[in-house]
Amino acid sequence: MVSLPGPVRQIGFVVEDLDAALESWLAVGVGPWFVLRDLKLRADYRGQPCEVTLSIGLANTGEMQVEVIRQEDATPSIYTEFLAGGREGFHQLAWWTTDFETAVRDATAAGWPVVWAGGEGGVRFVYLEPPAGLATVFEISELTEGVAGFNQLIRDAAHGWDGSDPIRTLG
Repeated sequence: MVSLPGPVRQIGFVVEDLDAALESWLAVGVGPWFVLRDLKLRADYRGQPCEVTLSIGLANTGEMQVEVIRQEDATPSIYTEFLAGGREGFHQLAWWTTDFETAVRDATAAGWPVVWAGGEGGVRFVYLEPPAGLATVFEISELTEGVAGFNQLIRDAAHGWDGSDPIRTLG
């Protein structure tokens, strides 16, 4: 049994059309969405370095953060792999931790391979392939002070949200 760092904090979805996906979430009252477009991300995909361009939307529903990811290019990645399998939608469960090394060491010691990893010069993250098909991947992400503050901003914006300013583009 793997000891994961606390409760699941985020659910992630991989989509072909970010704007359509966000509209679907807005239609059920989840928002506002904080959107980052055309982010360059360097990562290791199954042990090989790569760079992808992503657009991401983040919102909260209660204490749960929802992340919607669209890869803007065709570079092989954990996201293109998922979409190539004919899937779209629910992709990952994520845990946030201040003890990143221990959480990753525990998961890999349990035999969960790292399939996507990055965060050089920023917030470190790994995606691991868990057994039993609970999700395509599990993510463990480093929770720094800056990330905690950003996540609080997203959570606070959702609390009592009145539907105004539904898409908030950042960067």
